[in-house]
Amino acid sequence: MSASLSKRRLKGWNSRLGHRLRQLAGPLALLGPPGIWLVLFLVLPTLLILDISLVPGLRPEDVGGAYGLGNYFQVFNPFDANFDPVYLQVIWRSLYYAGISTFACLVLGFPVAYWLAIMAPRRWRNFLVVAFILPLWTSSLLRAYAWISILRPTGLLNSFLGWLSSLIPGVQLPTQSWLYATTAVFIGLTYNFLPYMVLILYASLEKLDISLLEAAADLGANPRQTFWKVTVPQTLPGIAAGCLLVFITSMGDFVVPTLLGGASSMTISRLIYNQFLGITRNWGLGSALSMVLIMAVSLAIALLLKYGDRDSVKEA
Repeated sequence: MSASLSKRRLKGWNSRLGHRLRQLAGPLALLGPPGIWLVLFLVLPTLLILDISLVPGLRPEDVGGAYGLGNYFQVFNPFDANFDPVYLQVIWRSLYYAGISTFACLVLGFPVAYWLAIMAPRRWRNFLVVAFILPLWTSSLLRAYAWISILRPTGLLNSFLGWLSSLIPGVQLPTQSWLYATTAVFIGLTYNFLPYMVLILYASLEKLDISLLEAAADLGANPRQTFWKVTVPQTLPGIAAGCLLVFITSMGDFVVPTLLGGASSMTISRLIYNQFLGITRNWGLGSALSMVLIMAVSLAIALLLKYGDRDSVKEA
């Protein structure tokens, strides 16, 4: 009796297990190829970089070496014999560039997104959004070279300032070399990533409840009070998502600081490039700097998932 009951229970468990496996077969078949792709081209390379970063001073010609945290101490530990404050300065400069360009994109992008989502005629909105993001259809390298032609000493900007000076008697507008300076980096980063900010803010502002704005006006709130007490709180997740996304992409950008900033605008992405392909050829230190950048981006992505408007990011 008990043996027969045990067999029936075992048969029931096997039946439920087989049914469950059949239910999971479809999703696993769909997730299998992208999962394999992620493991081969994201997880394994990241683990390889982590492994190399734990070998102090590893160079291409070296067979291997003892594991340790020497590469990280060289960047962060001021009591280490190989510590160089230049690396911290480069990391700080990268954060500074990303922070200022993110703030500039928010200040410039919010009015544009608000006008597109609230004030522009509905039948023209899709066309206007596509027109605004049209520069993204070209290579970032081409856009950087376009800014070089604008900002160089004999470029379009100085020529325009000189032309204005000739029109205004007694006024001499200053002309200078805008290229290879911090200003050029800010201009290039803001120009490159402003469309992303506008797209995310536009997707968030489209969901704004207009009746609340009307109710605030009926209760006597002026436009400034309505903006800060109604519009901003409702769109705050979209603002957080846009700022974090622009900050992440600005932090790791390589083209703009290299072409527009020159040697004085060294960023962490250029420093990593120099460690792998430049004169230094210190792959261990380059991998450690790469892991620092990966961890910073991962932290920003975690904040984006926690506080950002993921729906607006997907719609954008």
